[in-house]
Formats: sequence, structure tokens, C-alpha cells
Amino acid sequence: MQKIAIITDSCADIPPELIKKYGIYILPLMIRTADGREYRDGVDITADQVYELLRSEIPKTSLPSSDDALMLFYRLRDEGYTHVIAIMLSSGLSGTANMLRIVAQQVPELDTMVFDSLTGSIGCGMAALEAAAAAERGEAFAAITARIPTLLKNTHVFFSVNTLEYLMKGGRIGKITALAGTVLNIKPIVSFMPDGQLGSVEKVRGEKMVQTRLCEQVKQYVRPGCRYNLLVADGGNPIAGAELQKKLGSMFPNYEQYIYAKIDATLSCYIGPGVLGAGIQLLEQ
Repeated sequence: MQKIAIITDSCADIPPELIKKYGIYILPLMIRTADGREYRDGVDITADQVYELLRSEIPKTSLPSSDDALMLFYRLRDEGYTHVIAIMLSSGLSGTANMLRIVAQQVPELDTMVFDSLTGSIGCGMAALEAAAAAERGEAFAAITARIPTLLKNTHVFFSVNTLEYLMKGGRIGKITALAGTVLNIKPIVSFMPDGQLGSVEKVRGEKMVQTRLCEQVKQYVRPGCRYNLLVADGGNPIAGAELQKKLGSMFPNYEQYIYAKIDATLSCYIGPGVLGAGIQLLEQ
């Protein structure tokens, strides 16, 4: 009989109650501060603590510990798991998926499939949740893994950055672009490109238009009769997040699941507070 474990990383932003409900295993990415201290995302440090750090520095981020990953595989083997499905942060931002493939080879007793999600935050997390729900229903490893590529392809997430300051400090955009965004109050909406890197899909002028445009980005994927999950996330912006959750849900009320997530500490190192995200995951008919 197959016993299937689901692994993802801390950037998947799955709400804690759903992690517990489905027994999903989380590998934390690492965060290093200027004084040499190292923290595990979501374990030793929170996004709110990162926002405080951003007042004085941009913390560095790195892959999950390979030792932690190996210990997790040993633990799963010893707990009687026979198969592992790992859905990890986009290779456009991190080498986590490739690292996990290498580590998995050291525990051949587990039949393991690692997926590069080519997305992040709740886009990656929602795919892990769908896989976990399928495993709980008793679906076979082969059937679940065969469906995941299409599920990932049909997951679309969009994020509005409240300020360009942290992206500039982190070297993610040029100073001229950052200055223009600040002066003109332009807020970029970004999404994951086909290669898994972040790219701008729209520039919105003013705070009031952000939620509307995020909803419009989602709307382009909704078709009559389609099945879908809705996704909303915020990074230090709970009031606007709650407003966006209500607005998106009222526009598209026929969702099967609606997940609200908090942006993790790792991504917060680069985007700062005030982020809003909206997304949709299309399900097979």
C-alpha cells in the first residue's frame, strides 16, 4: 500500500491550519542578517520581524539546509512512507528544487518526484494542497504526479508591490525605475513568467486602483463553467488584504476553495511590507 508524503518549502505560504490538516511537510528557506545570524523562515523568524529588520538592512536569503532536507527524507522513510511528492519554489528565484532532487537520491527507499513549480507563494502552496488532498482521498502516486504539471501551468498569481524601495535596495530594479515609481506613485503588478522569473505585467497609478487591477488580472482566466480555486495573499497589509478577499470572492463566487495566505519572511526580504496578491488555479473538468 502506498503512503504518500507531500513536501513544499516555506515560500509556499500555506496557512498553518491547512498544513496541519493535510500533514504537509515544510522545508524552511534560510535568512541571514548582517551580524552573521542565521534563521529558518517561519521557524526562527517571521515576516513581521523581517519588516523591522528592513529599517536598517536587507537580509540575505539562501536555500533550505541540505542536512535538514536529508533528515526529513530519513524521517519519512522511518515513518513508513513509500512515496514523496515535492512541489518547490520557482527555479527562477531559487535552487531549492534542484537541491531536493540531489538529496532525494540519497534515500532510494522512497519513490520521489520533485516539481519545480515555476511560481511561488500561494501559487506553489495551492498545488501542494491539491496534491495533499488527492493523497488523502487515496489516489495513487502515478495519478497525482501526472496531474501536477497541468495544475501548475493553470495556476496564475499576481502581486502588487506597495513600494519599490526594497526592490531597489535589494538590487532587483534600477534606481531610475524606483525613483520614477516613487514620484509618480506607480505600483507595478508582477507575475511569474514561463521561465519562473518575476516580470511586470502592468503598472498601476495610485493605491485605489491596485485591487481592481488585481481582480482584472484574475478575470482573464475565468471561463463559463470552469472549476477554479481562488487565492489571496498579503504581506503586512491585512486591511487591504481583507478588502481584496471580499472583492475577489464577490466577483467570482463559484470557487471550490478560497485560500488567504500571509507572505513569508523570505519573500518579504525583497518586497517589503504592503504587498497584495491575487490568483486563480484552474481545475480540470
